[in-house]
Order: sequence, then structure tokens, then C-alpha cells
Amino acid sequence: MKLALAQLSPVLGDKEKNLDMIEKTVKDSDSDLVVFAELFLTGYMCKDNLTKLAEPLDGPSVKKAVKIAKEHNTHIVFGMPEKGKEVNGIFYNTSVLVYPDERVERYRKLHLANFGPFEEHLYFGTGNELQVFDSDFGKIGMLICFDCFFPEVAKIYALKGADILVCISASPSSTRIFFEKVIVARAIENAIFFTYTNLVGTELNMVYWGGNTVIGPKGDVRAKGEYFEEGIISCDIDLKDMSITREFRPTLRDTRMELFNELQRLLEKDVRGAKLD
Repeated sequence: MKLALAQLSPVLGDKEKNLDMIEKTVKDSDSDLVVFAELFLTGYMCKDNLTKLAEPLDGPSVKKAVKIAKEHNTHIVFGMPEKGKEVNGIFYNTSVLVYPDERVERYRKLHLANFGPFEEHLYFGTGNELQVFDSDFGKIGMLICFDCFFPEVAKIYALKGADILVCISASPSSTRIFFEKVIVARAIENAIFFTYTNLVGTELNMVYWGGNTVIGPKGDVRAKGEYFEEGIISCDIDLKDMSITREFRPTLRDTRMELFNELQRLLEKDVRGAKLD
């Protein structure tokens, strides 16, 4: 399958221009899957304007993305502020997967960043689902930025049969060193393909470093974008590489499920930050 990771700088608050960027990129890419970064539809630092810019999944922006995917016979992933319908006034930091047959799936960010310059708990509700989505080329698990620091997310996806993990991000330059380490670890731990698509450019006080990356199941970097520069990172991958890697390094086969029960027990006791025996 052919991947294209769009390392682009969205126009803050301008959904129409950002959709135009999506359309042009998809048109030029000739890929099976084209991925855009976290909150690419609006830009990340919209702050209070996010509530005005947010749309439901059946809103005009997703409908435009559906039209683009159908016209170019490809799959598209992009980030957007989603206006939830279940509870009025709740918004989500969402990764949207659009199929060429007009289907639409979503993943709502599980781990909201609320430290340093990040204030996501002020604007977004927390997601609570980990679904694996079927596609013509394999099964997809989706993450958003801070989610990749939690190995249990990637492990659950892998145990559910995911072939490729698609992480979209809005990571500033101060966090680059951490992301470059953990995304490789997630691929190795699960012998799985991992793609990382980050913003680039500057929004208010945030400088994004780009560095879009395709990682193979052995932790090998298959393709990588430049730092701080726009570009489209393209890469062909063969999902058969994953089964071969798992045969020689059977991390999923040897996963000790009882340890997850122990993790649950500890969390129920709320030992986070406490000294463990």
C-alpha cells in the first residue's frame, strides 16, 4: 500500500482553505491513504474559537472530505474539533477516517494534554473507545498525539488485529525528542506499522517541528519528513513484513494478559504517583 503523510501548516481558523489543502494534496498524492495532522481542519491554537468552528461528523467539512475521497478513490485521515451529538455542548478532539465509498469513522482522543502550553481539558471531552477500522488494505487503529505515550493503547489495537497505527499530532519543538523515542517503541513492542503525522509551522506561541515518520514493525524508519519544513512524505509498505517480524519476535503471542488485571487493580487503588511495593 502507498501512504502519504501531509506535513503542512493549516491556516488558523480557516476551514475552507484547509480543506482546499486537503483536496490538492490528495489529488497530487495517488496514495491509498493520505493523513493530515491533529486538528488540521481548523489549526490547533484556535482556543475559544474551537467551539464556533466545531462541526458534527455529518457537517459540511466532513461531507467535503467524503467527496474528495470518493473522487480520488482514496482513504483520508484528518483531525478536527467535533461537535458531539450525544450531549449538547460537548466537543471532541477527533481523528476522522473517510473512505472512498463514502463511509466515515472517527476516533476521539483518549488522553487530553493538559500541562505546559496545552489546555485541552478546557475545550474537549474525553474519548472512551478504541476501535479497529477495516479498509481495503488492512486494519487501522488511530491515536492522537499524547495517546502514543500510553503503551496500553497501541497494545490493545494490536491485540484487536490492527495492521497499522495512524497517529496524528500537534507536537511543538520542545517535545520532539520524546515523540521520536516513543513512536519507535510502540512499533517495536507490537511488531506493527506506525505512522506519525505532525503539524509544521507556527501558531501563536507554538512552533511545530514536523518530522512525519513511517516506522516498520522492527522499529526501522521507512520514511521521514524534514524538521520545520512543509512537504508530503510518501512511502510504500507491505503488510506481510508485520507477520514475518512477529514470527521472529512474538511480542503479541507472549503478552501476559494477567498483567493487565494487575494494572487495573493498581489503578482502582489510585496508586498513580504513589510509591509501589
